[in-house]
Amino acid sequence: MTSVEEPARPNGRIRDAARTKAEILDVATQEFARAGYTGARVDEIAARTRTTKRMIYYYFGGKEQLFTAVLERAYSVIRQAEQELDVEHLDPVAAIRRLAELTFDHHEAHPDFIRLVSIENIHEAEHIAASEELGRIGSPALDVIRRILATGRESGLFTADVDAVDLHAMISAFCFFRVANRHTFGALFGRDLVAPDQREHYRTMLGDMVIAYLTADRAAD
Repeated sequence: MTSVEEPARPNGRIRDAARTKAEILDVATQEFARAGYTGARVDEIAARTRTTKRMIYYYFGGKEQLFTAVLERAYSVIRQAEQELDVEHLDPVAAIRRLAELTFDHHEAHPDFIRLVSIENIHEAEHIAASEELGRIGSPALDVIRRILATGRESGLFTADVDAVDLHAMISAFCFFRVANRHTFGALFGRDLVAPDQREHYRTMLGDMVIAYLTADRAAD
C-alpha cells in the first residue's frame, strides 16, 4: 500500500501520537465489535475520535491493518494478565482453579474481545495468521498450565492424560460460550448466563468441572 504522509494537524495543535493511536484503537475496537470487519467504517471511527481518515491511515495503513492492530491489542491484554498470574505458591488443584478464574473474569469483563474473536473466526483468522506480533505473543498461560499439570501428575493428584493446549481449550470454551451465547441461550432456555446473581455459581462450576476431569478415577478404563 502507498505510504501516507503525516497530515497537517487542525489549528496547528500538536497531538501526542501515542495518545491519538490509543484513542483510535479504543473507538475502532467498539466499532469493529459492533459492526464487524465488513460493516465497520473508517469514516465513522474518524468522526468519533475527532481526527481524520487520513490520520488513521497515516498511523495504521488502512482498515485491514487497523483491524489487525485492534486484535493485537485485545490479545495483548489477556496475555499480560496471564504473565502476571502468580500460582507458584499454590497446590496444583488451587492453581488450575485460579487459572480458570482468570479466564472467566477476563472474558466477562471484555465482551468486545469475545465479539472480535467471533468476527475473526468468520474471516478464518486471516488477520491473526498474517500478524507477526500475534505469532510472537503465544500464550503465557500454556507454560503455566504445563508446569501445573506436571506437578499435579508427579504428586498423583491429576490422572487425566491431557496436554496444556487441550486444557486451555476446555477452560476457554466455557468462558467464551457464556459471554458469546448469552442472548441466544437466554432466548432458548430463559436463563441469563451472565446474570450477576449467578456469577459465582458459574465461576465455581467452571473450576469444579476442570478439577473433576483432571482428578477423575480412571482405574476402570
